[in-house]
Amino acid sequence: MAPTSADRLSRLLALVPWLASHDGITIQQAADHFGISEQQLEKDLWLLVVCGLPGYGPDQLVDIDFWDEERIHVLDPQTIGRPLRMSAEESWALLLGLRALEQVPGTHDRSAVVSAISKLEIALDSEVRIASVSVNSKVHDHVLAAVEQALSTGADLSIEYASATHDEVTLRQIHPVQIHTTDGRSSLEAFCHLAGARRTFRLDRIRAADVVPADGQVQADVPQRAVTHKARLRIADSAAWVADVCGAVLLEPVEHAHAEYELEYADPAWVISLVLGRGGQIQVLEPKELRQEVAEAAQVALRAYAEA
Repeated sequence: MAPTSADRLSRLLALVPWLASHDGITIQQAADHFGISEQQLEKDLWLLVVCGLPGYGPDQLVDIDFWDEERIHVLDPQTIGRPLRMSAEESWALLLGLRALEQVPGTHDRSAVVSAISKLEIALDSEVRIASVSVNSKVHDHVLAAVEQALSTGADLSIEYASATHDEVTLRQIHPVQIHTTDGRSSLEAFCHLAGARRTFRLDRIRAADVVPADGQVQADVPQRAVTHKARLRIADSAAWVADVCGAVLLEPVEHAHAEYELEYADPAWVISLVLGRGGQIQVLEPKELRQEVAEAAQVALRAYAEA
C-alpha cells in the first residue's frame, strides 16, 4: 500500500523529538528505524528545516544539521521538542473526538485510540468518565471487530440484520465490500447471498456478526452489481447530489435547472422510494411501467394523508 500524506505527517511530527533524543545518529540508522529509504528521510529533513513558528524567520524555523558526515543533529527543535500542553477545554474536545473515533469502523489501530483515551482521562483527573459518544446509534463492538476482520481478510460475514422497513430480523451471509460514513452513521456495502446482489446494511442494525469462509463464486461476482433494469430520470439541480450517491450517469442537461440521468437498479421499490422521498425533485421518464408505479404510489400516499 502506498504511503499517504497522513503517514508522512505522523512521521514528521515524530521525527524531531526522536532525533533530538538520539543525537548524532546516522541517516541510515534513522531511515531504518522509521522504515523508509535514506532518500525519503532526507526529503523529510529538508521539509522540516523550513517549518517553524509564524513569522518564519531564521530564528523561528526548526534547525537540523544533517549534511556533514551523514550524522543528524537537532540544533533547534522550536516548540516541537517540548511536550504539548493543552487547556482543559482542548483536552475534553480531544477526548470526545477520540471516543467518536473509537466507534468508527475501519482498519485503524483501535488499541492506540483506547490507550490515548485512558491517558487523557488520567491527565484530566476527573471523576466523570465519558461512557460513549454514539456515532452509529449503538454499533456492537463484536460487530465492528467482525466487519474489520472480514474486510482485511476477504472473508464473508454471517449476520443477524434488523430491517429498517419491516418488523423482522433476517439471517444473511454477505461479502463486505466497503464502509460508507455519512452524518456520523456508518453503513456497510456488501454482496448479499440472500438477495443475490449488492445491498447496504446499517451497522447499528446488525445485531450479530460472525466471520465465515468466503464463497469463491460470490467473490468473483462482487465487483459487479446485479443490475437488470435502467431508468431515465429528470433530477433537479438542487438534488444533483442524489445522482452522485446512486451512481447515475448524466445524459443531458435540460432547461429550468434540471438534468436527465440514466440510473441502473435491481429493485423497482427502491427507485419508487427514492423518487417519493425527494418531494418532486426527481421524475421518472422511462420506463413507462416504473413511471406509472411511482404515480400510483404517490396517489396512495396522498390518500392516506387526506384520510388522516
